[in-house]
Amino acid sequence: MNNLYFDSAATTQVRSEVIEKMQEALSQFYGNPSSTHSFGRSAKSLIERARKTIAKQLNAQPSEIIFTSGGTEADNMILRCAVRDLGVKTIITAKTEHHAVLHTAEQLEKEYGITVKFVVLDPDGTPNLEYLEHLLKQGDEKKLVSLMHVNNEIGNLLPVEEVASICKANDALFHSDTVQSIGHFEWDVQKTPIDFMTAAAHKFHGPKGVGFAYIRKDSGLKPLIFGGEQERGFRAGTEPMHNIVGLEEAFVQGYSKMTEERAYVSDLKRYFIQEFSKAFPEGVFNGASGDMEKSTYTLVNVGLPISEEKAQILLFHLDINGVACSKGSACQSGSTGASHVLSAFMSSEALKRPALRFSFSHYNTKEEIDQVIRILSDFAKS
Repeated sequence: MNNLYFDSAATTQVRSEVIEKMQEALSQFYGNPSSTHSFGRSAKSLIERARKTIAKQLNAQPSEIIFTSGGTEADNMILRCAVRDLGVKTIITAKTEHHAVLHTAEQLEKEYGITVKFVVLDPDGTPNLEYLEHLLKQGDEKKLVSLMHVNNEIGNLLPVEEVASICKANDALFHSDTVQSIGHFEWDVQKTPIDFMTAAAHKFHGPKGVGFAYIRKDSGLKPLIFGGEQERGFRAGTEPMHNIVGLEEAFVQGYSKMTEERAYVSDLKRYFIQEFSKAFPEGVFNGASGDMEKSTYTLVNVGLPISEEKAQILLFHLDINGVACSKGSACQSGSTGASHVLSAFMSSEALKRPALRFSFSHYNTKEEIDQVIRILSDFAKS
């Protein structure tokens, strides 16, 4: 049986170059980065090299990069500290955000009595920027806008430059969950006046358990985790140096090969759209995922014209045929209800169609897409 992996939005295959760098780090640079002897200094130098590498690519300062355990921790840290330390009284977000943002905002509402407001969504699920501006002009309290650059379920692209400009014009802070964006899109934090960003290495062919937060210099945020002086005193705890080295290598590989790999993966997505449309004339692309201009090149979210009975065993059927995809975020894999992202902007009638997310990487091929379409088509006809 062929293994057809189309779930790179959940996690990606680790590059061989990354594995080699991590093995080298684990075997040769095992000193504690906080130790002052040569073993510790060697480990520390690798961490600082990684910080400088990331900062240079983003046009940031090394001090603005804080290593974390991943995107969820970074999102939590930024939102929580913004309320605690910066006097944020209102968080403006969207119901299509990742739960790392939505649940954190909900918890902060309970703990601090802040207000959480949601932007109106356009018919394709993209936040409406006119309504965002309307919300920002209401009241003079300190506000933080949290909107993701690439939606992890439907792939919609947020016009971040425009959002950043709107926030700046209204004296609001801007945080973007860029977990699906970093490693796949170029960023320049000097041209885009963004205050906070988050990343996870395993979304761009690096290891799990490591990511980073971009926190603009002199933001005023204070530590959330206390203990040692790691990460310039901002995040205590012995650094997972081998993971950080892996993150750096994945980051370097991703950006050095981005033009070539983006062209290849974009072609795969176009091919999937073409072949799916042929096989399922009544099928739909949820959100803006079928539009190459309005969505990321890395995924599609499709609605299948099959019965509710068949829909109940669809993922099982795909799995036993070697196809890995998802009905939404991997973080919701135990949920039996409809995706909170799709539910935020689709009608109850549209939600009856089973939705699947297929996400691509440079490891996929058109032949694999042919196999997936055939498996789906045979299932629909059976």
